[in-house]
Amino acid sequence: MNRRLGTYITQTVIGEPYKAYVPAPLPPDPSLELETFYPALEKATRALAELKSVTQIIPNTALFVYMYVRKEALLSSQIEGTQSSFSDLILFENHQKPEIALDDVEEVSNYVKAIDYGLTRLKEGFPLSLRLLREIHGILLSGSRGGSKLPGEFRTSQNWIGGTRPGTALFVPPPPKEMMDCLGNFELFLHEETFPVLIQAGLAHLQFETIHPFLDGNGRLGRLLIILLLCNGGLLEAPVLYVSLYLKQHRSVYYQLLQEVREQGDWEKWLVFFLEGVTASATQALETAGKINRLFQEDEAQLETLGRARFSCLETLNYLKKLPQVSVQIVSSALGMTEPTARSALNHLVDLRIVEETSGKGKDKVYVYRKYLDLLEEGTEPLGV
Repeated sequence: MNRRLGTYITQTVIGEPYKAYVPAPLPPDPSLELETFYPALEKATRALAELKSVTQIIPNTALFVYMYVRKEALLSSQIEGTQSSFSDLILFENHQKPEIALDDVEEVSNYVKAIDYGLTRLKEGFPLSLRLLREIHGILLSGSRGGSKLPGEFRTSQNWIGGTRPGTALFVPPPPKEMMDCLGNFELFLHEETFPVLIQAGLAHLQFETIHPFLDGNGRLGRLLIILLLCNGGLLEAPVLYVSLYLKQHRSVYYQLLQEVREQGDWEKWLVFFLEGVTASATQALETAGKINRLFQEDEAQLETLGRARFSCLETLNYLKKLPQVSVQIVSSALGMTEPTARSALNHLVDLRIVEETSGKGKDKVYVYRKYLDLLEEGTEPLGV
């Protein structure tokens, strides 16, 4: 008998039977075959260590954290079908109207708030616990779209994945009573120190997705849990890892491996995939940081040719690093410049081909820090519906 496998419980709804899956508790039994994924673990650990060290010494550290958190939020939400873009999110957060449904952008913005809240609570000494996950979930699902899905509360009814009802679903997680027992074990596992933090994160993420304890938002919260564990475990100083990009790019394999753990108990295969994803994500985050730093250095060097105008241009360029799409009015209001000064600074940046003018005439002109925005948006193209 494979004790890694959970059990199926036959339930009935409106006379139709279905089987709900109750996972075996963590840690896996028999214990993990560590030699299977040690090479992948070493590579992922080294990649995270390099990312951590680089983000401690690069200029604009706060800016990178600000942007990378938003990239992870966007990517994680896109896996669930949200059709928002990076520029939509930035415009929304700066009180500019995006060109898509506000519900989509609000959902991504809530993810950003949820990450910030969770990490702040951990830094204050609050334990990573079911209570904290419920609090984070309450933020994640606040607003018009998630308000009816019991934000911050564990489900008290059966949910399912795929299909129109439990009887036709691809996967049915544990019923509410069994779910609470599963969550009790899950919380205990979060505080175990049996495994390296990366292995714990991989195990915890998949177990959380299998338990599926909320009516909505389980995928997003399960991916956010990875970041919480890595930061809480000291592998990252700040949430600069956007592992959701790897999961988005390999989502069919991701879903397949989740199911193979449930059906075959193959935790090792899943963990190798997870660790490869962490390595790829950390490596890409490093490469992007390097490209952005070089871009900033090159563009700032060009301003040295401008004489006195370089001061207002540098101030404007620094503002564009946080909001890469602006108008004269936005820059004037944000930086306390007169509109003629803001317009002059933006036109200088256009002449130097640092910024491009994208649309509008006269007062309605829009200016975009395109090369920077392109680097931030790599991999964040919305998925088709």
